Amino acid sequence: MKLLLAGTAGRTGWPEPGCPCASCAGLPAGHRRPFELVVDGVARFPFYDVPPGYRTLAGGHGLEGHDGTRLLYAPPTATAAQDAAGPSAATTVPEAAPEATKAPAGPYDIVLVDPLDRPERIGLLRQAGLVAGGTQVVAVGLDHRVRSEEELSRRLALWNVRAVPDGTTLDTALTAPPAPAQPRRALLLGGSRSGKSAEAELRLAADPYVTYVATGSRGEGDGEWAARVRAHRERRPAHWATVETTDLAGAIRAATTPLLVDGLGTWLAAVFDECGAWDGDRAPVAARCDELVASWRGTTQRIVAVSDEVGMGVVPATASGRAFRDELGRLNERLADESEHVALVIAGRPVRL
Repeated sequence: MKLLLAGTAGRTGWPEPGCPCASCAGLPAGHRRPFELVVDGVARFPFYDVPPGYRTLAGGHGLEGHDGTRLLYAPPTATAAQDAAGPSAATTVPEAAPEATKAPAGPYDIVLVDPLDRPERIGLLRQAGLVAGGTQVVAVGLDHRVRSEEELSRRLALWNVRAVPDGTTLDTALTAPPAPAQPRRALLLGGSRSGKSAEAELRLAADPYVTYVATGSRGEGDGEWAARVRAHRERRPAHWATVETTDLAGAIRAATTPLLVDGLGTWLAAVFDECGAWDGDRAPVAARCDELVASWRGTTQRIVAVSDEVGMGVVPATASGRAFRDELGRLNERLADESEHVALVIAGRPVRL
């Protein structure tokens, strides 16, 4: 099966005609044309009326070729659950061909997906076994939701998705490119409201299994903090598991999936509380930090952790505040030394250190 992607953008193209945004302004007219797909020169998307030898799948969004190869276009209006369900996904195929709605067994050979819509859909497709190591996953529907082609390439590398120029012909007989190696340990630093948590979630968005390790309180009795917790919960993919604990070293040692830890500042504050260290002996806090660094060094799972950069603000007015700042600064430095990737997030943009 050969796929001609005559256009790879959203319905209005990228740049969008007449749009003054920074993303569109930085590109020449017609950089990416609206999505258009032709298979083997005979079947045009959407796949409602296909020639003999072909069979529609996934409610007209999938196609099986005469050689048994399978294609799925995951439309941006479908939910991840619909993508995974297959036959009744978003639209209905003509009644004249009810047998054409059968979902394929096993993974698709190639999946076209809008990764800017909800990248967690890719993770669910992987979790459902519809995307496997041999599946080519290609980005379509691209537009000014991302600020530049460079930022698009950065995100796609994190999600093991590739973008191709308009006019590219994809061959399902070819094997998928090898997945780019991802750092096992990534530490993301930043100030308040810097976008560090969103960047951490972005890094693991397309993984099929992720455990979110929440180290702070739920915000009982504190409406503002509860609102923050709720915003984080609603933003992250619903299929991720969540663990609420201050035994961070234990959670890392027991991990069987990639971890997202958010965050080290709230964890350390909880440790200060548990050890009564704000005005007392701080040796137990140092011991807990030693334990965390050792588990971080020895992890066998991917882990992305968020931490506060505390050394760029005013000097705390209290001795306990200065002790917390110093302890977190030392912890950040030690974990950075043990990490393959460290970045400072400023105004939502990660700057690699």
